[in-house]
Amino acid sequence: MNALRVPRRTIALYVLPCLLLFLGLVFVPVAVSVYYSLTQWDGIGAAKWAGLHNYEVIFGKDKVFWPALVRSWKFALLSVLEIAFAFWIAILLSRYVKRSNFLVSSYFLPVILSIVIVGQLWKNIYNPETFGGLLNTLLTNVGLGHWTHNWLSEPKTAMYALIFVALWQYLGYNILILFTGIQNIPQELYEAARIDGAEGLKADWHITLPLAVPVIKICVVLAVIGSLNALDLIMVVTGGGPGHATEVISSYMYNKTFLSLQYGYGSALAVILVAQCLIATVALNFLFKRSENNALS
Repeated sequence: MNALRVPRRTIALYVLPCLLLFLGLVFVPVAVSVYYSLTQWDGIGAAKWAGLHNYEVIFGKDKVFWPALVRSWKFALLSVLEIAFAFWIAILLSRYVKRSNFLVSSYFLPVILSIVIVGQLWKNIYNPETFGGLLNTLLTNVGLGHWTHNWLSEPKTAMYALIFVALWQYLGYNILILFTGIQNIPQELYEAARIDGAEGLKADWHITLPLAVPVIKICVVLAVIGSLNALDLIMVVTGGGPGHATEVISSYMYNKTFLSLQYGYGSALAVILVAQCLIATVALNFLFKRSENNALS
């Protein structure tokens, strides 16, 4: 049977529209942001060339940037740790629950909720007891009144409270992806391992984990990039406050650009945000490629 040969020009002709669309929606905005990051611009008048001045201020004088960067990566790290918990739940559902689709769908429900609904819901839960805050009221009723806090108003607790909301919302998303990956592992491998005396955690370590690495990679990359770009939940719940205590790079960029009208400075923050996402993606791909090669060998 002869293979269908298509001229390269024909292939290029069909690929060209999607390629132009991709360039227009991705690379052109990035290039424009890079240009404006080298200027001082208020978004209205003419932009003044400033060279690397914005970056010098960000890295050398900005007292908000470095703590915001640390919070962004702390958010990403906790999101990755959540994947281990989601993987454990996916294994339990796959092994011990016969009709697990209902539970998986239930865990996924928070993902489809609007971020505005989620933010307002948890703002009410975190409210002080005098405003009907569910969490503080519950702690008081069970005799743990000394644990109550103004969760979103205290700098020490505000960021962790926000991260918990994000982890709660996307736990079901990770469970769904990991559960699907585990379900696609051939059961014959577990039966053969059972004959050799490998069951439970031993089988999960030598079979489930290595074969689920490609799925885990997807979850980790999405979790890290999503955490570094986190904006909507923060803007709905705290807006970066109190006193920049919940400020991350994306929210700081938004506040500088659209509230302070420092478009050049905000563009520089946007370039840094894109750069760290690219670095994280390349690093994660490299690490997982090594782990996959080790698993095959």
